Amino acid sequence: MTEKHTFYDELGNEIEFVVKAKFSMDDNDYVALLPANEIDAMTYILRIEMDDEGDEILVGIDHDELEEAKDIYEELVKENLQ
Repeated sequence: MTEKHTFYDELGNEIEFVVKAKFSMDDNDYVALLPANEIDAMTYILRIEMDDEGDEILVGIDHDELEEAKDIYEELVKENLQ
């Protein structure tokens, strides 16, 4: 079963994302998301944090953190292809 999340863009349009992977780096957890309806879309990588109620929230990350997370995600993808 594929895990999916629904988000809303700045115009209020629903966009469904498929979770491609969850992974950890430097004591932080990340998720790699791909828009469900776009075959050639780029993968988004967001950090998983907890809100005040203890629920998971996804937050954007800065360029340096994204580069490190992207390298780990790409390594995971390569390992799964072998």
